[in-house]
Amino acid sequence: MRSYETMYILRADLGDTELEAAIAKYQTLLQDQGSESIQIQHRGKRRLAYEIKKHRDGVYVQMNYNAKPGTIELMERSMRLSDEVIRYMTLVVKPEEIVEEVADDAVAATEAEAASA
Repeated sequence: MRSYETMYILRADLGDTELEAAIAKYQTLLQDQGSESIQIQHRGKRRLAYEIKKHRDGVYVQMNYNAKPGTIELMERSMRLSDEVIRYMTLVVKPEEIVEEVADDAVAATEAEAASA
């Protein structure tokens, strides 16, 4: 299994229940395919930098998870065929990137403590 990060944008005109259903749909799809450590961050409604499929606003959702490569193809196909998803992108998160982020956070926390003392 590899670590992945998927960011997708849902249509802003969806209601709250439709938004939650769309988010749950992709979470369930990952769980059914045996993915682990699924973390979902609802980033909220934002203005798009440019118009996509005649939409100026969108609801951003970020998912971090561990999955098999075949799972990504299945999920992206589902997103491509969905009317709710405006745009999506999946990235492979390399283990050394995770370690660097944790190390950077630790350094920042140490510097903050030193500054407050």
